[in-house]
Amino acid sequence: MPGLKVGHFTDPRRPTGCTAILFDEPAAAAVDYDGSAPGETLVVMLQPVSPVDRIHAILLSGGGVLSLGAVAGAMRFLEERKIGYDWGSPDVRIPLVVGAIIDDLAVGDARIRPDPDSAYKACAAASTAPIAEGNVGAGAGATVGRMLQGQGLRGMKGGLGTASLRLGDVVIGALAVVNAAGDVVDWRTGRIVAGARRADGSGLADIGETLKKNLGAGKPHGRADVDDPALRSTTLVVVATNVDYTKPQLTKIAMMANAGGAWTIRPYHTTGDGDQLFAISTGRLPADVPASVTGALAAEVVAEAIVRAASAARSVEGWPAAADLPTSARTPGPSGP
Repeated sequence: MPGLKVGHFTDPRRPTGCTAILFDEPAAAAVDYDGSAPGETLVVMLQPVSPVDRIHAILLSGGGVLSLGAVAGAMRFLEERKIGYDWGSPDVRIPLVVGAIIDDLAVGDARIRPDPDSAYKACAAASTAPIAEGNVGAGAGATVGRMLQGQGLRGMKGGLGTASLRLGDVVIGALAVVNAAGDVVDWRTGRIVAGARRADGSGLADIGETLKKNLGAGKPHGRADVDDPALRSTTLVVVATNVDYTKPQLTKIAMMANAGGAWTIRPYHTTGDGDQLFAISTGRLPADVPASVTGALAAEVVAEAIVRAASAARSVEGWPAAADLPTSARTPGPSGP
């Protein structure tokens, strides 16, 4: 995607880290967040009612709410390079950095969390090179399929994935950090890529079908059966395009693109998650492309990035990954969109 750079910092001490997305020029930005418990910094500023419509960077981080302060490291990185808005004070530039977090504290030593230095290192690593996927950056400690842990159905490793589409001069890309309560389903085939594992080790349980069986059997659905506490499960997605759009147009694109998450994460937008999708325009292509067209195509790119996140993940202690499962263990799911 011309006009932006991406960098990761992955903590070598435990699976966690940061992913920084830096823009060559202030980028138009909007958000669609349907999660009930988002962990974020300055995201409310991206709503259409805010007069601020351009930002300098996005920082995605592990560590849960305890790592929201990591954004300060990205701001320091940009301020040192005189990147930011003129605030009227001599030699002072104020960079606007939107931050969002996932909770990965269940993986490894929870006392080890991304901090401002971690974010600074992610910014320093930002480049236009192909983006590393899997257990890297903000996706290093991501997991999926944890919604039925109370029933003995353990989850699996999630991660970070990317996808892109180029049609003529138009480019649409997506980066997804997948730390979901639900299963990740290949939207093209309906097969579950990663999610809740059967207690007997025979394969994947299929959360949706398990919920149906439980409800049909009259089983209670209290905290002991459904594990969906606030702030624990979050999928973060950034969609970017080079087409020049306004903030209201990007808001609609974000809403449409978020449908791609529903194609592949099941269930999605639960009462405990903090799902957030950001739509970005670098504005380098002044083409007349209706927002509905870009939104429709972005949904497919988002779905592909989410599947790639689960497919590229690698096992860590206690959390096996899709790459380590035999194909026969992947349970057919409901049909795709």
